[in-house]
Amino acid sequence: MCGITGYKHLSNNAPDLKSCLESATQSLSSRGPDNQAVFHHQSVGLGHTRLSIIDTSAKANQPMTDQSGRYTLVFNGEIYNFKELAKELAVDFHSASDTEVLLYLLIEKGDKCLSMLNGFFAFAFYDSKEESLLLARDRMGIKPLHYYQNDEFFAFGSEMKALLSYPIPRKIDQHSLYWYLRLTYLPSEMSMISGVRKLLPGHYMHVNHSGVDIKPFWSFESKSAFGGDYANAKNQVVKLLEQSVERRMVADVPLGSFLSGGTDSSAVVAMASKFDSNLHTFSIGYRDHDFFDETNFAELVARKFNTNHTTFSLTNDDLLNSLDQVLDYIDEPFADSSAIPTFILSQHVSKHIKVALSGDGADELFGGYYKHLAFQRSGETTLPNQLIKWLAPLLKTLPGSRSSKAGNLARRASKYAQLMEMHPYDKYWHLASFNTHAQELMVNPPESNIPSDLMDSFKPSDKGFDLNDFLDLDLKIVLPGDMLTKVDLMSMANGLEVRVPFLDKDLVAFARSLPPHFKIDKNRRKTVLQDAFEHILPKELHHRSKKGFEVPMLSWMRNELSTSIDEVVFDQAFLEEQGVFNPTQVMKLKEKLFSQNPGDVHSTIWTIYVFQKWYKKWIHL
Repeated sequence: MCGITGYKHLSNNAPDLKSCLESATQSLSSRGPDNQAVFHHQSVGLGHTRLSIIDTSAKANQPMTDQSGRYTLVFNGEIYNFKELAKELAVDFHSASDTEVLLYLLIEKGDKCLSMLNGFFAFAFYDSKEESLLLARDRMGIKPLHYYQNDEFFAFGSEMKALLSYPIPRKIDQHSLYWYLRLTYLPSEMSMISGVRKLLPGHYMHVNHSGVDIKPFWSFESKSAFGGDYANAKNQVVKLLEQSVERRMVADVPLGSFLSGGTDSSAVVAMASKFDSNLHTFSIGYRDHDFFDETNFAELVARKFNTNHTTFSLTNDDLLNSLDQVLDYIDEPFADSSAIPTFILSQHVSKHIKVALSGDGADELFGGYYKHLAFQRSGETTLPNQLIKWLAPLLKTLPGSRSSKAGNLARRASKYAQLMEMHPYDKYWHLASFNTHAQELMVNPPESNIPSDLMDSFKPSDKGFDLNDFLDLDLKIVLPGDMLTKVDLMSMANGLEVRVPFLDKDLVAFARSLPPHFKIDKNRRKTVLQDAFEHILPKELHHRSKKGFEVPMLSWMRNELSTSIDEVVFDQAFLEEQGVFNPTQVMKLKEKLFSQNPGDVHSTIWTIYVFQKWYKKWIHL
């Protein structure tokens, strides 16, 4: 796991970017604390910061140039099948790294080798004779890749902070701002800075003097239907996860696993313990929030598989004290508050190991969220559904909030009542959105038809839209935009590599082939995954409800963070000077925050708070 950046001049009028490259590379130092280097050749510059995982010797340092001197590579990620791929190459390798294998594979096969790679990656490959670049990003978007292009130059980086080291105008993209306010993160290829984009997962790009050409090497369109029975499906899930975990156990540094006590991370630990008799596992507990503390389940799993287990018990103060560190590292607005405990976990774990396995991706593959269950059940003609429809007017009046059990139930019930009246595809965006009135908060909202552009780009071509279509959208939108972005940023801020076995290409293909009723059955979510591990994991884990963790944001805003919220969000003079948010609408949020029915207003306020913190650091210089 590393940081990469670079540039290519596209005209004779391009500015000298050598010093920019040095700054961009330095900005990624936390991603790669073990080595840092740059490469320059004519119109191209490449930078790399290294977190040494496979072959920790200097021979595997980057930028890596081949023996002829023609080709150079900067690479972030891991190629798990690199040893098998190396056998296909007639090369006298000088290192034992996957980087060198990828370098020579690209020399021999070019972009045709991308479909052969099993791993997670973002890289830039330079051909000095042609003065061309080939960049690519893995199928699921586990590793990020931002880029910018104008008439004079092209630049790229693992994080936005690297790109902002180059001479790029810092203008807010209003279309992206709308979607950020609506979702709390930036979906698809969007960026908050106009002109900056993210290379889509499963895509590659050629960059030469004639410009930039982007194409897919993998897409969601190719999907086969599973032909076996339920018992066979369960066996396949276990087999494929075991194979995936085994591939991800390769490292020349200490490796362990996150262990929350849920089915996903527990299944990963169960498989990993087969290949490491002294596996290190890590959990975080919440001393001030007993309802969310699942460390007892994690410890059950740790005892069953005899792991070397460590629990970090957090207080409310621990979470608050990490807030500034999290917001300081974020270089593009990102308002998923679970980034805070993810940062703390990564910070603690990085003191013990350099590589951690996680259970991320299982919910999106197998239907693990309440929204998946709500979508599946909302289309049924049942007595409970009819009752909820009848009670809909009353439900709208109940105080709903994620911050209490009763409030959360009222919130879900009201949202579910609205859901039943919608077209199946519209249900997706209803359930994915935190704020459906984002335009009202903006001074310069996008034209009324623009928000539909993103939705139309993902709409299935046929008339049907079932649970599998819903899950595919989560894999395309939520996973790379929210979940994987969170894990990458918060782990890399602490020099920790996180590997995600559930997103192995073979396991992803198999999960997508399964019928919806294998994934959600009545009130049960992730059915086939839970049943597959029923006799492998402790019995206490089976059929237990998913808790997750909600940062107590509403309470913070009314108490510990109230002064900061006033200064950052509700400063009317700054709002008017800034010209981004509608001051009248923003001030209404403060009234609702302290009302008897705050709903999810704290989520909207947090979204603005994160944006303003970012704006004042990166834009309002």
